[in-house]
Amino acid sequence: MSFVREQHHAGIATLTLSRGKVNALNEPMVEEIRQSFENMGKNPDVKAVILTGEGKFFSFGFDIPEFLGFQRESFARYLKKFTDLLTYLFVFPKPVVAALNGHAVAGGCMLATTCDYRLMVSGKAKISLNEVSFGSSVFAGSVDILKFCTGAKNASEILLSGTMYSAEEALRLNLIDQISSLDRLQEDAEAATRVMAGRAQPAFASLKRLLRQPLADTWANREAASIEEFLDIWYSEDTWKQLQDIKIHS
Repeated sequence: MSFVREQHHAGIATLTLSRGKVNALNEPMVEEIRQSFENMGKNPDVKAVILTGEGKFFSFGFDIPEFLGFQRESFARYLKKFTDLLTYLFVFPKPVVAALNGHAVAGGCMLATTCDYRLMVSGKAKISLNEVSFGSSVFAGSVDILKFCTGAKNASEILLSGTMYSAEEALRLNLIDQISSLDRLQEDAEAATRVMAGRAQPAFASLKRLLRQPLADTWANREAASIEEFLDIWYSEDTWKQLQDIKIHS
């Protein structure tokens, strides 16, 4: 079963997350996202990518009910694939625009922050790294990516408060770059993407690598330890109890 839809038009690829009502991330979906981006990276006809979701969610984040059935070793395998995906997307040589069609929560927010530009619909949609609200942590790379986007002070507020932010609040924190509406989101995303796609691609790729790769290199040696710490907290008694109460309908 495919959890990602890919469309191509005039040099722009649109990758749509499509897994149930909330686009919750699991291992096959992460693998499919990675494979799609690898294919687009090799395709000379793809000049830029729009990453979006289907329905009212960009992504809920991890499929927590599914992962509650995982043993530690199996969940660790997934976390390695997920954090590797974040690093891969962060340094992806072509422009990537996140078109946040709805809620972008936890792991879904992490995916969005890897992109070069983020648009979000106004209204009821929320964006958050809310792990602290259910007793969980994040990863070394996801923290550094967030700080790259928002600055250290805003990153601290976002992570330590676990607040669910509206588009207007997220714009203030530099968590997004532009507010759109549901009926204009695709049009606005394509406009932003065309601007970046129109730049000299070898120069864009070089500058993006110079800006981002040194940062990615700094967390490479810390990521494994952060995953182990994440697992220790995830499987702790207090956090495990809170995780049991999380319900999603995927």
